[in-house]
Amino acid sequence: MFKKKSLLIVFEGVEGCGKSYQSKKLFNKLKKKKIDTIITREPGGTKSAELIRNLILKDYFLKNNKDKFDKYTDTLLYLAARNEHIKNKIKPALLKKKIVICDRFIDSTIAYQVYGKKVDAKFINNIHKKILSGIRPDLVFVLKVSQKISRIRLIKRKSKNRYDNFARSFYIKAQKSFIKIAKNKKNYFVLDSSNNDNSLEEKIFEITKRHLGIK
Repeated sequence: MFKKKSLLIVFEGVEGCGKSYQSKKLFNKLKKKKIDTIITREPGGTKSAELIRNLILKDYFLKNNKDKFDKYTDTLLYLAARNEHIKNKIKPALLKKKIVICDRFIDSTIAYQVYGKKVDAKFINNIHKKILSGIRPDLVFVLKVSQKISRIRLIKRKSKNRYDNFARSFYIKAQKSFIKIAKNKKNYFVLDSSNNDNSLEEKIFEITKRHLGIK
């Protein structure tokens, strides 16, 4: 019998890796097992955090660079959204012993802002010390994807966001960053999602069940 416990499961990776798709698949599988689970995303997840998300996305599509946010302003907005998300959704759910599945979390900030935009890591770490309240992912799935497949998936998307418009070189660098972050961490699993098929779903579910102690 499943002993109720909290677990923060995060899906990370570049756009087009299938993390949103796989996080929904895992959510549905856990719900079928009658395990109390919520699914959320970053930036966003709460009404206030979604407002900040819209502000970030709107800024990205401005044509004049002079009108765009400075990279530190941009980073602070992401962190502000995270603060709202943790305080109002993630932490309360974990305290109620729920399973939280999150599409992106702190590693996206490290991969995109630190490795990608060269924002000072200490700047982010200091804010994280305050806003994370000791919360860290229990299980992280880093989905890696070939450039060709990622590009095909992004072309097929009906609605685009800021991440869909970065240069190919940025995605290559970001993917390497995610893999680097995951290195030598026992609770991180780097999985190839180029096929995004049933075998990947099952692999993710098996790893999750192992962490939950269920069959």
